[in-house]
Order: sequence, then C-alpha cells, then structure tokens
Amino acid sequence: MGENSELLVDLKHKLCSSIDQSAEKLRMLSRDIWSCPELAYHEHKAHDRLVEFFTQETGWKVDSHFKLQTAFRATWEPSGNPQGHVINVGFLCEYDALPGIGHACGHNLIAEVGAAAAVGLKDVLEKTQNLPIHVQVTVLGTPAEEDGGGKIDLINERAFEGMDVVFMAHPSKEDALYLPCVAEHDVTIKYHGKASHASAYPWEGVNALDAAVLCYNNLSVLRQQMKPDWRVHGIIKHGGVKPNIIPAYTELEYYLRTPTRAELPVLKEKAARCFRSAAEATGCQVKRSQHSNDSNFTGDRRGV
Repeated sequence: MGENSELLVDLKHKLCSSIDQSAEKLRMLSRDIWSCPELAYHEHKAHDRLVEFFTQETGWKVDSHFKLQTAFRATWEPSGNPQGHVINVGFLCEYDALPGIGHACGHNLIAEVGAAAAVGLKDVLEKTQNLPIHVQVTVLGTPAEEDGGGKIDLINERAFEGMDVVFMAHPSKEDALYLPCVAEHDVTIKYHGKASHASAYPWEGVNALDAAVLCYNNLSVLRQQMKPDWRVHGIIKHGGVKPNIIPAYTELEYYLRTPTRAELPVLKEKAARCFRSAAEATGCQVKRSQHSNDSNFTGDRRGV
C-alpha cells in the first residue's frame, strides 16, 4: 500500500508538470474556442481546432467527425504488446456555446481541461516504466451540451463502448468533486387557434396568444404547490405576427426539472394539466412535443 501511494503521488507530480509545460498551447486552444462561440451541433470551428490540437501532438490517432458531424475522438495506446486487460481512461471535451451570450458556461474551459488531462496522462504513461497496469487514453469531443444532448447521441451511437472510466470537469465558483444532478424534461407547447382581424371581426378569431399567456400564468401559479427543489422555467418563442391579427399560432418552450427521475412524471402531469386547461379555456388546440431523449438526460443544476 505504501509503495503504491508513493507511486501515485509521484505520477501526480509528473502529470502536473507535463500539463504546465503545455500551458500556453492549452491557453490558446481555450481562447480560440471562446473567441468564436458556436451553437449546438454547429461547432465546426471548435471541432476543427481540437482535431488540429491532437493531430499536432505526437502519438495520437484522431478521428474527426466521429459518429456526429461535430464530434471527434482522439486515442493513444501503449506501445508494445501489453498483457492482460488494458484500462481505457476517457476524457470529455465540450465546446458549444449559448445563443446571444457565448461561452457563459465555460465550455471552452471544459475543452481545455479535457485536453490537458489527456495530454498530461499520456505523457506520464510514456515516460514511466514498469507500471502495474496498462492504460489507453481516449478523448471524446461531445457537442451539443447546451441543447439536444450530444452525449446521449454518442451513447446511442455506441461511442463509449470499451471505455472503463470517463472524466470531465465543469467550471464553477466552488471546488467540488461532485455536483448534484437533476432529471430534466424538455417540452414544446404549440397552440393552434384561428386568425381574424382584431378590430373588424374579433369574434371570428380563436386567440392562440391568450392560450399561451394562460399557460404561462398557470405554470407560474403552480409553483406555490411545487416542491422547493423542483424547477419549471420557459419562454414564449412565438406570440403572433401583427397586432391587428388575432394570433392563430403560438409556441412555448419549457424545461422541467426534479432531483430524481421518479419525481419527474409527477411534475410532468401537473404541467400537462396547465397546458390542457389553457387550450380548453380559449378553444384552441394544443400539441406537445418533447426532445427525443426526454428525461433520460440528466444535467447539473446550471446546465441545459
């Protein structure tokens, strides 16, 4: 136990030293991604920059556009013919941004940290002899964390198969080894009414904007009966065309969150009653659509 502890401490020091030697390259990588923010599934420049970074590092096999158009994979394998199981250690890089405000969640830093950890570990493994285990290093570029869920897409594409453990880090105002996650459900609510001239023939119209406003208010009132750690938040994405036309179509987008998946169906049903009642009160038709990944996605409290 004592020898292994000393070896681990020594490896940590060597790894940190290796990362420090690459600090300027890593800083430029992060800066380049930050200076050109790109939205989910459209992170073409960030993808190319990360592919370039690992291509220029010696010993890496790089697969661009891996499984997804803006995902990538970089792998390093130990030389020789190692006997026994080779542990595949993975690191994740995120790099998509938020609309309007860029890299407010610091995904450029997540990309930098993932690259730094992978390059540092690979360097230490190459320089250390007679390790008791054999390690392969894999880096996955995972797009679309802010919208859509690129990691789930990659899981469905079996991109994580063969990996024994996967690490990533997220910037935060505090140091923490673990951040609590929540179950999350995306839903888009669409109200269909009937257009009419708002001045000449208002009685002929069925006002979809009224339905959207009632839906929004219903959910706001619902919060009094919600548990303290439940979250409901959303926007009106489409509210009509012109003031003198009674809106025939409106659209809202909401995120529902609970600490556990077991609680999420309860909140979803409460929200569904709010959606339906707004349609009933106004005479509109309501349709709901959800992201294909539904509540299988879990993200930290500040994420998607």
